[in-house]
Amino acid sequence: MTGLRIGEAAAIVGVDTHVLRHWEDVSVLVPARSGTGQRIYDENAINRALVIRRCQRAGLSLAQIRALGPEEGESRRALVEDHRSRIAEVVQQLQATDRFLGHLLSCSHSVISECPECSGFAAAAGPLPGPGGVLSR
Repeated sequence: MTGLRIGEAAAIVGVDTHVLRHWEDVSVLVPARSGTGQRIYDENAINRALVIRRCQRAGLSLAQIRALGPEEGESRRALVEDHRSRIAEVVQQLQATDRFLGHLLSCSHSVISECPECSGFAAAAGPLPGPGGVLSR
């Protein structure tokens, strides 16, 4: 792939051009520049942009994503392990919710509090996370 201009790169990544400009402003993705100053997105920049997008969808902030690049050693490991732990929590919550919804398909109780399984699910859920959910800590 030869270098692409910002509009072409944005289309491949699935974002608006202003998003790529913002990523550059916060130094999470800095594309090469042509002799005339235009941004040029090579294969490496496109791949990095796709990784950034996927990481954002998984709940990482741009600051966290930026820290994953140059960081080494324990700092990077701690960031990755912390986020993996949060993802595991969300996966467990989703699996429990899926089991609950599966139970609801056959539950004969009209009120959740009358059903031991439904009540158990509510009790096991515990308090709700703060604003932004589990991944926003």
